[in-house]
Amino acid sequence: MLISIKMNKDLERVIEIPAGVEVSFNDGEAVVKGNGKELTRSFDVGKVKVVVSDGKIVLSAKGATRRESKMIGTIWAHLKNMIKGVGEEFVYTLEICNVHFPMNVKAEGDKIIIKSFLGETTIRESRIMPNSKVEIKGSQITVTSHDIEAAGQTAANLEKATRLTGRDRRIFQDGIFITNKCGRAI
Repeated sequence: MLISIKMNKDLERVIEIPAGVEVSFNDGEAVVKGNGKELTRSFDVGKVKVVVSDGKIVLSAKGATRRESKMIGTIWAHLKNMIKGVGEEFVYTLEICNVHFPMNVKAEGDKIIIKSFLGETTIRESRIMPNSKVEIKGSQITVTSHDIEAAGQTAANLEKATRLTGRDRRIFQDGIFITNKCGRAI
């Protein structure tokens, strides 16, 4: 007869708050302020306890299961990105690739208009997320934002707008592709 024993642990993760950055956490909503920027995000913390004091954010759970362990890791990663974001911008670089038909790509308001993709007469649109800036220079697109999720989603929307289905990718190589994301070459 096998007896399974649940091994619950007391977990704790600490984030150091840099000088010039102010963090507050109330009822599952985190607000990070610094350098004239403000980022807000709400979390479903469950049994995870979040305490902000003495220049540190302490995430802890008594008798944590795997679920609480995953929640601590997720909240920790989001808070680190928010703290990093108020200090510097996240930059995604995309490349406009076309083999035969040149694409016409321009930003208008909160949308990016893509004309003549693979010679199509229909216009494709991509949404620019709030708090994101898009610059188009030649065949290079630069997406910048203090919110990593807004910058990443805007870049993903551009890639998705020129996604091909039902065609051989080795032959039809046109599209808009992410080449660098937050300092990493892809």
